[in-house]
Amino acid sequence: MTLDVPAHRAAGKPAGRIRQKNEEAIIAAAEDEFARHGFKGTSMNTIAQKVGLPKANLHYYFSNKLGLYVAVLSNILELWDGTFNALSVDDDPAEALSRYIRAKMEFSRRNPQASRIFAMEVISGGEHLSAHFSQDYRAWFSGRAQVFEGWIAAGKMDPVDPVNLIFLLWGSTQHYADFATQICRVTGRAKLTRQDFEAASDNLIRIILKGCGLTPPA
Repeated sequence: MTLDVPAHRAAGKPAGRIRQKNEEAIIAAAEDEFARHGFKGTSMNTIAQKVGLPKANLHYYFSNKLGLYVAVLSNILELWDGTFNALSVDDDPAEALSRYIRAKMEFSRRNPQASRIFAMEVISGGEHLSAHFSQDYRAWFSGRAQVFEGWIAAGKMDPVDPVNLIFLLWGSTQHYADFATQICRVTGRAKLTRQDFEAASDNLIRIILKGCGLTPPA
């Protein structure tokens, strides 16, 4: 489940480990800028300065801002979707959902900027996600819902609507990245710590699993 990322590599450009290291640095810098200023407010020149490369060198890796932006979105979605792909009808739903919630919360802790970029893109209409939200993606989403339906049919969990449950899983875990500022101001924290995320994970697991008729793992 990936986006169609415009080609940004060509013959004669840095190869191997140097290229990989530079691309990772560029994407990390781009995530920070896109999260702060959005797609329209971000410039390739600013990203180049942030990563310490001449602007001309930046174009060796990503030919234009759109290509870099879509690469950032693709990286985010591959990480999210890859975690969800691990769910199987043969799994114990309590164990599988607990692992998934913790994985998503850890992503929110480690990659808050990435989560915010995705949220901003969707809120603004998702123009650059059109290729991702295709028939193939809908088929993939349906397949994920069928895992829950299989658990319900086998009597492993209460009959809840799988689609709404998936949205709840996504929204609740991403909230701790997208709205961290609100959470900190309400709770009086300077920032959310690892312990805060672990405690929030425990509570989400307890609330969501009990709502599905499941007993949280010890």
